[in-house]
Parts: sequence; C-alpha cells; structure tokens
Amino acid sequence: MMARARHQFEFVGELVALTAKTFRCMFTPPFYWLRVLEQIVELGQRSLSITIVIGFVMGLVMTLQFGYGLAKFGGTLYVPAIVSLSLIREMAPIFTSLLVAGRIGSGIAAEIGAMNVSQQIDAIRALGTSPIRVLVVPRMVAAMVSLPLLGILATFVGIIGGAFIARAEFDMAYGFYFNKVLSTIKLHDVFSCYIKCMFFAFIITLFACWRGFNTKEGTRGVGQAATWVVVRSSIVILVSDFFLSKILILLFD
Repeated sequence: MMARARHQFEFVGELVALTAKTFRCMFTPPFYWLRVLEQIVELGQRSLSITIVIGFVMGLVMTLQFGYGLAKFGGTLYVPAIVSLSLIREMAPIFTSLLVAGRIGSGIAAEIGAMNVSQQIDAIRALGTSPIRVLVVPRMVAAMVSLPLLGILATFVGIIGGAFIARAEFDMAYGFYFNKVLSTIKLHDVFSCYIKCMFFAFIITLFACWRGFNTKEGTRGVGQAATWVVVRSSIVILVSDFFLSKILILLFD
C-alpha cells in the first residue's frame, strides 16, 4: 500500500517537473518553429477526416434522438438549440479529444518510446540539446493549437449534420434551424470549447511524452506505452470535464 502511494506521488512529481521544464523551454530560445509546423500537420491536418466523420455522426444521432424524444411533448422546435449547445459545450470537445488521444497520444508515446529504447534520446543529450525542447515542446504547442480548432470544426460539422436530419425527419426549415442555432450559441460557449480542448491537448501530450521518456523493455514496452497513454488520458479527460464544466459555468453563466 505504501509502495503504491509512493509510486503515485513520484508519478505526479515527475509530471509536474516535466510540465515546468516544458513551459520554461516553450518561452525561452532557441525555438524550433519548423518542428512545430511539422507536428501541426501531423497532429492536426491528418486528424481532419476522423474529426469530420465523428462531428457529422454526432450531429445526426443527437438530432434524431432529441427530435423524437421532444416530439412526444411538442418540443421539436427546441432541437436546434439543444443540439448546438450540447455539441459545442460537451460532445465535440470530449469526443474529439478522446479520438485524438487514441490517434495522437499513442503515436507520440510510441515514437518517443522507440527513440528512448534505441538510445536516440541519449544521443540528443550528448549533442548538447534538450530532448524536451526538441521533442516535447513542438508536440505540446502543435496539440494545443490543433485540438481546439478540431473541436470547433467538429461542432460546425455536427450542426450541419443536425440540419439535414431536422429537415428530413421533422420537416424543419433550414432557415429556422440555423437561426435558432445562432441565437443560442454565444461567444462564451465557443471559449468554453476552446479552453476545454486546450486543456485536454495539454493532458494528452504531457502523458504521452512522459510515458515515452520512461519506456523500457524494447518493442514490448513501446506497445505498452501506447496503451497506457490512451487509457490514462481518456480517464483524465472524462473526469476533468466535469470540473472544467463547473468552473466555466461559474465564470460565464
């Protein structure tokens, strides 16, 4: 029991130390802008297709379920407001982040883990360069730039998908649908989505980089690192979403 508690304290301490070093390197030269752009393409642009798919499907399913549920009480006209608000505040940030954790988090952990077991990270240190500055900072910046934009994109695509279902299933005019959406979503809702996605991107990248630096046991350890990151970051995303939602409601509502 004591050993497990000590291990957890060590884990938290190492995460805090890695966070401090990352932010220090993030705001002090030298800056590797080309690596940041490469990671934005890798983490952001190559996640566009899955983001569009999940956003569109969320809009379809939520509009269908809310539509038929509210139709029993004559509340179909409230579907655009409920769907759009649910998407931008909760569904889009969470689902996009979970998908990114599966794709990006595991990829970062596997890549850095492979570099660690093959002693490439030791070679970077031997050349007098900080592995955090070269490996962690570009991925952290790229994720915190890309994931909020992906969350906004998922919301937009989900609203478009909801409009199709509202028209096809409930004979709702497109003009009425989008007018209700625009009158419901406020600027602070967009900020909420953006802040949540930035925080989730930070968690995913931090866990992935930490696990990559601590990968052992060769190729077996690389596979275990990828699985560990997906599971842990997904749990933290789901749990922290409640507290973030509570804080943002107190700030903006």
